[in-house]
Amino acid sequence: MAALLSRPPERLHHHAYVVKDQERNRHFFEDVLGIPLTATWCEKHFNPWVGREVAFCHTFYSMGDGGALAFFSFADEEVYRKTQAERPAEIGNFDHISFKVDEPTFEELVARVRGAGLAVRITDHGYCKSMYCTSPDGLVMEFTVDPPDAARIDAIRRADAHQELARWMAGDHRTNNDLRIREQA
Repeated sequence: MAALLSRPPERLHHHAYVVKDQERNRHFFEDVLGIPLTATWCEKHFNPWVGREVAFCHTFYSMGDGGALAFFSFADEEVYRKTQAERPAEIGNFDHISFKVDEPTFEELVARVRGAGLAVRITDHGYCKSMYCTSPDGLVMEFTVDPPDAARIDAIRRADAHQELARWMAGDHRTNNDLRIREQA
């Protein structure tokens, strides 16, 4: 096994995503979700991918731990197009970003998203409860509440993480999540 870092990264600094319309994006993240816009950087630089100077706007929305969601938009349609996937995934839910919240914040977020008339999905995974919503540009957002015994659950999975991965890779695809509430057939 490869040597691990002596200290893992401290936290997520930011997660960047390209958007078409910064104001529409701001409305979703600040007005609907309530996550504050805390920095807007307006810049120009030589873009080697198109061979010319490009103006762009880079916004940041702050998280409680000092991390941020960051968004780029470009004043150049060609650069915007070149940042978009040529063929998006047919099932896009698995490409998402998730944030830990407490139960009252979880309930507030669900109410805010529903109050804005937007779709929300709630899933009890057993090891956490999540709500999912999607930004105007397709970024799937997850907000997660840990159960009261999260430390016990974490200890179990840490103890067998490598063993369970090896089992799965060997073709044994049995579930090891006996915590998830499953629908009755």
